[in-house]
Amino acid sequence: LLVCLLSIVIFCHAKKAKDGDKPDWAKKNIMDMTDADLERLLDQWDEDEDPIPPDELPLGHPDRPQDPVDFSKLDMNNPEAVMKATKKGKTVMMFVKINKFVSREETEEVSSLWQTGMYNAHIMSERFLLEPNRVMFSFRDGAYAWEAKEFLIEQERVEDVQLEQQTYKGKFAEDSESDADRYK
Repeated sequence: LLVCLLSIVIFCHAKKAKDGDKPDWAKKNIMDMTDADLERLLDQWDEDEDPIPPDELPLGHPDRPQDPVDFSKLDMNNPEAVMKATKKGKTVMMFVKINKFVSREETEEVSSLWQTGMYNAHIMSERFLLEPNRVMFSFRDGAYAWEAKEFLIEQERVEDVQLEQQTYKGKFAEDSESDADRYK
């Protein structure tokens, strides 16, 4: 009963600000506001907002702090391990060329199966069809790109994989001179 009484009292005293107390731009209908008015409204909204701590920013955000790489633990004779360690937490793109090309739809289907296989192995990626026979995979955490490369070069329909300016020939590549050989 006391809670109901308190809520009624608070509800009765809660009121909208008087029109005279508002600035001119706040009296406008939202449909009539200019970009400057909307910008002021956003600034007012964000005025008391606490900034997001850097460690809570999403992966790949430029203001998010990067974990330092401990080069003493890396085998400097293995360039792939060094690249994998230095790309951790950074966005990396990989390009995959499909062999036995038939149609754009089949490229979509085959690359979708690869993406699902990588997802099942906990490798998160985004897939973009660039050409009818070439697909780009984007990884928010670049360390996973090297695991994906190992997965993809074992696939039957992969001609070659390009990752960080290196081209790797697929295990079942048909082209006698693939991009891997052409650009060496």
